Amino acid sequence: MKKVITNTILLTASALLVTACAGGNAGNTNNAGKSGAIPIGIGFAQTSNVALLGQDGINGVKIAEKYFNDKGGVNGTPIRLVYQDTGGDEQGAINAFQALINKDRVVGIVGPTLSQQAFSASPIADRVKVPVIGASNTAKDIPEIGDYVARVSAPVSIVAPNAIKAALKQNPNIKKVAVFFAQNDAFNKTETEIFQKAVKDAGLEVVTVQKFQTTDTDFQAQATSAINAKPDLVIISGLAADGGNIVRQLRELGYKGLIVGGNGFNTSNIFKVCKALCDGVMIAQAYSPEHKSEINKTFRQAYFNQFKTEPPQFSAQAFTAVQVYVEALQALDKKTKVSTLQLPQLRTELNKQLLAGKYNTPLGEISFTPVGEVVQKDFYVAQIKMEKDGSTGTFAFIK
Repeated sequence: MKKVITNTILLTASALLVTACAGGNAGNTNNAGKSGAIPIGIGFAQTSNVALLGQDGINGVKIAEKYFNDKGGVNGTPIRLVYQDTGGDEQGAINAFQALINKDRVVGIVGPTLSQQAFSASPIADRVKVPVIGASNTAKDIPEIGDYVARVSAPVSIVAPNAIKAALKQNPNIKKVAVFFAQNDAFNKTETEIFQKAVKDAGLEVVTVQKFQTTDTDFQAQATSAINAKPDLVIISGLAADGGNIVRQLRELGYKGLIVGGNGFNTSNIFKVCKALCDGVMIAQAYSPEHKSEINKTFRQAYFNQFKTEPPQFSAQAFTAVQVYVEALQALDKKTKVSTLQLPQLRTELNKQLLAGKYNTPLGEISFTPVGEVVQKDFYVAQIKMEKDGSTGTFAFIK
């Protein structure tokens, strides 16, 4: 059994239970298949500095909704995505999850955008037995939040060290490393620990550690301090807006060495932040548009047709999260018509079914451990290649 480990989270979840009970029998009503569509909740950031990542997720789930409904939905019943904005902080995610659970009465939730938000919002869903699939939460212990929490986003501990190996392959003479990380974000604090351990395991020296906030825009002091330490490699754990600005300011101040970005850089929205100066940044990834499978080919083409660029990792993971719900609902519906189940029972049976399945997704074949951790085989490293216009670019995958 998994358990939630913070008293504050438990108190918040208990408060939600009171709210849910106050709603009478409304929360028990299952509209799946009765009102014409099965509601799946989407809790992504649509505002704040986190919206650059949240938009990638929204793009992915919208493609998934059309794709699976065109294929017949859940054995003839369409799905309907219900959106709530989590914003960029914990309270925004809590509010979004409460609305999806109590007002929208969804069968399950995809989200939230940040791991920091997941540690606050996902326990609320777990407490009232609503399935949650994280599509961009890669911090340590996300699945351990509770029995109803899983993720399709591979943990940073598996993915991040690949970027350092790729950097050393490009420049075997790397000796000194400067590290930047967002100290106000749970994921980035976890990620930098993993990066720093991988640096030391490779026999390299961390010459400086620079801290910042995800809401910062001026990094001149940290960038200058790092450059003065004469690093051969810079590693940044941040989000697209702050991380992209660090890259830009490092380059403007004259740093010419390799830069590795963390998971928060896995979005084409970073191109608009550091523009031409994004060129050459390396990022470990859990998705490649070049992965050979029919569903990835279809997803990639649909994404390109709509956005005229290759799909980023977060969009592919968000698509995959919806796919897991749809295929689990299809399997469950074949056993017992989902329209005949009361909502609490449907949520419980859906959670069991999704953890038991195997899925051929744009990420490759995935499944889940009993705890809800994704089991994934293929990982990649990409390097940003900016076009001559300085505002568009691609993630070029390193072989």
